[in-house]
Amino acid sequence: MATFLYRLGRLSFRRRRIVVMLWVAVLAAIGIGAMSAPGTSSGALSVPGTQSQKAIDLLQKEFPQASADGATARVVFEAPSGQKLTSDVNKTEVESLVAKLERSPQVSGVSDPFTSGLVSKSGTIAYAQVSYKVAEADVSGAAHAVQTDVVAQGEKAGLKVSLGGNAVKDKAASKVAELIGVGVSAVVLVITFGSMIAAGLPLLTAILGVAAAILSVTLATHFFDLASASTTLALMLGLAVAIDYALFIVSRYRNEIRDGHEPEEACGRALGTAGSAVVFAGLTVIVALSGLSVIGIGMLTSMGLASAFAVAVAVVIALTLLPAVLGFAGMRIMKGKMLTRRMKALERGEGESMGVRWAKFVTRNPVKVLAVSVAGLALVAIPTMSLKMALNDDSGKPPGSTQRIAYDTLSKGFGPGFNGPLTVVVDARDSDSPKAAAQDAYTMLSKLDDVAAVRPPSFNEAGDVALIGAVPKSAATSEATKDLVGEIRGHGTALHQDTGADLMVTGLTAVNIDVSTKLSDALIPYLAIVVGLALVLLLLVFRSIVIPLKAALGFLLSVVSTLGVLVAVFQWGWLKDLFGVDQTGPIVSLLPIVLIGVVFGLAMDYEVFLVSRMREEYVHGAEPTQAVVEGFRHSGRVVTAAAVIMVSVFSGFLLDDEALIKSIGLGLATAVFFDAFVVRMTIVPAVMALLGHRSWTLPKWLDRVLPNVDVEGEKLRHALEAEQTDSAPEPVLAGVAAGFHAGSDGHGAPHAFTGLHTSGDDPDTPAPAQQAPGKARGLSRFKQRLARGGDATAPADSAESKAPARRKLPKNPLRRR
Repeated sequence: MATFLYRLGRLSFRRRRIVVMLWVAVLAAIGIGAMSAPGTSSGALSVPGTQSQKAIDLLQKEFPQASADGATARVVFEAPSGQKLTSDVNKTEVESLVAKLERSPQVSGVSDPFTSGLVSKSGTIAYAQVSYKVAEADVSGAAHAVQTDVVAQGEKAGLKVSLGGNAVKDKAASKVAELIGVGVSAVVLVITFGSMIAAGLPLLTAILGVAAAILSVTLATHFFDLASASTTLALMLGLAVAIDYALFIVSRYRNEIRDGHEPEEACGRALGTAGSAVVFAGLTVIVALSGLSVIGIGMLTSMGLASAFAVAVAVVIALTLLPAVLGFAGMRIMKGKMLTRRMKALERGEGESMGVRWAKFVTRNPVKVLAVSVAGLALVAIPTMSLKMALNDDSGKPPGSTQRIAYDTLSKGFGPGFNGPLTVVVDARDSDSPKAAAQDAYTMLSKLDDVAAVRPPSFNEAGDVALIGAVPKSAATSEATKDLVGEIRGHGTALHQDTGADLMVTGLTAVNIDVSTKLSDALIPYLAIVVGLALVLLLLVFRSIVIPLKAALGFLLSVVSTLGVLVAVFQWGWLKDLFGVDQTGPIVSLLPIVLIGVVFGLAMDYEVFLVSRMREEYVHGAEPTQAVVEGFRHSGRVVTAAAVIMVSVFSGFLLDDEALIKSIGLGLATAVFFDAFVVRMTIVPAVMALLGHRSWTLPKWLDRVLPNVDVEGEKLRHALEAEQTDSAPEPVLAGVAAGFHAGSDGHGAPHAFTGLHTSGDDPDTPAPAQQAPGKARGLSRFKQRLARGGDATAPADSAESKAPARRKLPKNPLRRR
């Protein structure tokens, strides 16, 4: 793997113009194809095999005019203060608005409030139920325009008109979060590298990678039905991991330049080492996201696969386009004009970075640090035991939005249950008396305590399938309504025994309950599959049993702690004013499982980036504790920068008015913070310091079975050393052949690959470049200019390569002390 990536890096660097032109051609082709794509479709949830879905399928067959799977809207009317809707003037206006809705495009039916009994007892509030022939995502702009006109016309007549339901178009999402994310990413990258060019490359390649991924997902809608949320998650994750991967490779490339390698060689070595880590980090993310397809919900499957594809594109971009762009940047990427004094001192090898000091502190006090970290996360996780989940409805819309006003107005006039009516289907095709079976069901529903109203049964043309409407007394997302649905389905068993008819409960409320149950049941199997596959990948990468287990257990600890924070804020109401949460309620059912998929991928990124460098140092001879410290020296800054970027991006979603978006933002930001800073940068080094050499042990039989993927570049190092030895020139007298620097033994010291001389007399004197035929591959052109007394404008952060202590590097050219 490392050798292949080394060659790929050099090839992309050398043929950079061809690589860039190929990517431009690919983007153009995908863009042209995406322009004619139908786009993503409805994001409606459907769970094949559930009772609510079976009922919907039956209604589509027996009641095609009902548009069982179509979008719905509730138009709520409220009379002016001191008046009633039943007055002649207001009634005439309402009937006029209802008639306008009936003429709207795509509408299959509208219930008149006055003839359907949809007027409150006080006479001040009424609503019309509008059914559409098409699904939520397919409601046209013309239909939305009619909704807007109805609201405007009603308010002009003095009525308060509001809209609810899934056919109502949400307010356009704010782009503040994305802008904040890009802005913070740019600032963090500049601080990390101290160079505008070095900071700009990860952003540039990330944006191009995300564009390619989103256009490809859009193009795929020619062939597949994808949920509208697919592109949103793919955009968020694609941007996140693309910046991370490019950041990691650019950082390693700069380190290789400082070690004296010419840019092309440095690029090959950076891809051979950091690129291997990127490949396996990307694979773990892809595994986690693809695992969403095992749940059996179409929307989650499309979200997971689209996001996994975006991550795959990010990996390919980092391995091909990024080296080409590095080739165009050349040595300019080393010019750190924005470095502080401390950063310049660290570049010269003077002093220690905060990451190194932290690693030494943790490895000196592993037991105390481990105990405090685990206890702290366990304490935060306590609220998770009270976790309740439900799918969101209009009660979670921002205050002041038309959906929220409609929800509150209906609750005030009819009770909260009217926002989540139930549809009861009686399938009496196998019954001897279909009408008697439907009447028994109607009577049973009327006697239930939590039922506020029941609509008499209506039959299909054959008279053997009946439709009954039931309105709960409690809110759609409450536990009482969930229990009511279970109770009705329980009575269905007795009805079948008595009459031979099947009773099914459907409607948006029942569908949401079934989806929530399905997600809850799938949580543990999903965790087992994702963690299991990721453990196998990490076992291959690190050739250790302890490290994959530690990575998985640390991830589980960060997830339960994050769920504890979400429960405390959104369910219990702690600090809700600080986060702008106006009301509490159950956690959205989709959030925990999406959180697991997204955060597991990012967590394994940080694990691979940090621990792969520790393994590289350990394989090259460092003691376990020293390997931990060296891992932080080289990768701690990169992991910190990546985590800060992610936390900032996700925190930007807290500025949104909608509770669902706030919970997603807080959940992802908290999870990344816990996992990166508490688990990966605190618990991981503490555990490795305690275990010592045992962290890297692997049973001999397993060592023989597992393939060696060489993520640390050990095979690459040996290959380069062998090639260096084979290409060493014949010894000549000092000064006879130009291009050789006489060593203490009178022989020329070759500079292939390492860019170092071996003179024992004056280690600080730069050696001239070798002038042998062919392309020089070892000594960097930058050092050649210094040797000739040429370009004196050396980059500020290259001073480290000139320090005497840096001249005596170990035999291994990939290892830095």
